[in-house]
Amino acid sequence: MDSWVIAMMLGASVFLGAIALFAFLWAIKSGQFDDEEKFLNAAKFDGEDELNDAVRKERKKEELKKNYRPE
Repeated sequence: MDSWVIAMMLGASVFLGAIALFAFLWAIKSGQFDDEEKFLNAAKFDGEDELNDAVRKERKKEELKKNYRPE
């Protein structure tokens, strides 16, 4: 196998690895993996009533954050 083929394959793999690393770091920085409560809430709120209560509480919390005005 010629050395230019090996160099081209090495260069392409380093380039693709760099793109994958950049995408992974971007995902971490933008909060793509910050949903640790998803699986915890699935275990906590088994029934439909508990889930509806949790949704109401979350909406109320977001509304309070939206209307909060520090002095």
